[in-house]
Amino acid sequence: MGLSSDRNQEIYTYEAPWHVYAMNGVIMEQYSNRVEIVQLDESNGEIRDDPNLSFEHPYPPTKVVFIPDKECQKPDLLATSNDYLRIWGIDRGSNRVELKSVLNCNRDSEFSGPLTSFDWNEADPRRIGTSSIDTICTIWDIERETVDTHVIAHEKEVYDIAWGGVGVFDSVSADGSVRNKQDPRYMATIIMDSAKVLVLDIRFPMLPVVELQRHQASVSAVAWAPHSSRHICTVGDDSQALIWDLFVVLAYFLVM
Repeated sequence: MGLSSDRNQEIYTYEAPWHVYAMNGVIMEQYSNRVEIVQLDESNGEIRDDPNLSFEHPYPPTKVVFIPDKECQKPDLLATSNDYLRIWGIDRGSNRVELKSVLNCNRDSEFSGPLTSFDWNEADPRRIGTSSIDTICTIWDIERETVDTHVIAHEKEVYDIAWGGVGVFDSVSADGSVRNKQDPRYMATIIMDSAKVLVLDIRFPMLPVVELQRHQASVSAVAWAPHSSRHICTVGDDSQALIWDLFVVLAYFLVM
């Protein structure tokens, strides 16, 4: 969709040349994939890429997340998950991405069970929790590159994990994802093989607050903005990454 000159838009759109599978990530049907870091130019409302910040990635990443850093004082780090948990650093001098570490969540083998997702602990950014199809959640200390703990979290595959504080995390063993780090009253959910995203109020979970419908294919991931309770990003199999302003969406539906 085209972008207007109005900076307070409902959706910012970036059209990727590949199927979008994870935040800031793209998927291709081969071992060698690429991750592309893009940036919003607020002066014109366009999302632009930088070829220097595009790097090769083995297998398609299941999730891509920057280190939480509200004060903008920490090193520019990026984590990705698939066969291993990988930590990447962005060198602002050369404007390039470098691989810092490859972390194996399997204690008994050099090979790791496929990682379905992970979450960076905002209260303690040296810790990352991963979820895996082998029913285990692993808590990492990425500074020491050591495992803090392994938890057998479910009897079946663990599909997602989310921190609720310094020492508390949630995990799910069902299709979809639920999260909102800014406002505990609301959560966003995705449905298996559906192009729809539901925003729920946990006080009235049977009636969605709003249904987000702009994707043309299944939504594969959803994430709230790290510093805003009104913005949400969704990516899908239609090669689109959409940023939603929920206040604008809600106002639209109220007028309708």
